[in-house]
Amino acid sequence: LIGVAKPLMSEVFGGTLPHVVTAAFASSFILMLSVGNLSGRLAWAAISDKIGRRATFHMFTFGSMAIYASLPTIIQQVVQNQSVASLGAFCGLSVFAISIFGGVYSVLPAYESDLFGAKYVGANHGKMLLFSSTAAIAGPSAFLYLRSASEKAAITDLLSKVDASSPMSAVDSVIEAKTGTVAKLMEIVPPGTLDPTPFLYDSSFYTIAAAIGIGAVTHSMLKPVNPKWFEKVEEDTSKAAVK
Repeated sequence: LIGVAKPLMSEVFGGTLPHVVTAAFASSFILMLSVGNLSGRLAWAAISDKIGRRATFHMFTFGSMAIYASLPTIIQQVVQNQSVASLGAFCGLSVFAISIFGGVYSVLPAYESDLFGAKYVGANHGKMLLFSSTAAIAGPSAFLYLRSASEKAAITDLLSKVDASSPMSAVDSVIEAKTGTVAKLMEIVPPGTLDPTPFLYDSSFYTIAAAIGIGAVTHSMLKPVNPKWFEKVEEDTSKAAVK
């Protein structure tokens, strides 16, 4: 989400609320996400101390799934009603989702210790960071791939709606010049045709929600190892000798 935040904000809301969603607003949105990431590392660690780390991770998974699944509906409300309040809800939920991202990194090492014992926390957490780094590279690419697929589907749909009375030269010129973008096609489709641009990221949000849903289910099935099987952390022999 952070990697595509600025173009996402401009594409989804720039046409609906052009006087609100400016370049400065999009930059401020990125700043808010960064603040959410940092504050989440502090706040969620404190919350986990109060309610327990397993309960905290249930909030992470089920909460994130609900957030990402609700974002397309909020986008629709902004487009239909030109609602600044719905835009604020989108920004607030996005910041909350990113705070969860930060919270995972602050709570996970202690949670790994709860589940598998303290001795191999470093090795276990190292494996998690490896997969996390892979996801950080693949995630934005997958996000944009889904957006691109939605754009192609939208272009095909718009081409099917071009009025037969429209000058075919306009359609041919768009196709031949390979400039068949949504914006270009919106100029020649019948009046009243809904611009699909704000909804190009819907499939990405639903896919993220589905992936997190799988994670929520697998986490619910995860059981901690019985503490009697934990290997003890060996004391440094030099320290033991001093004692």
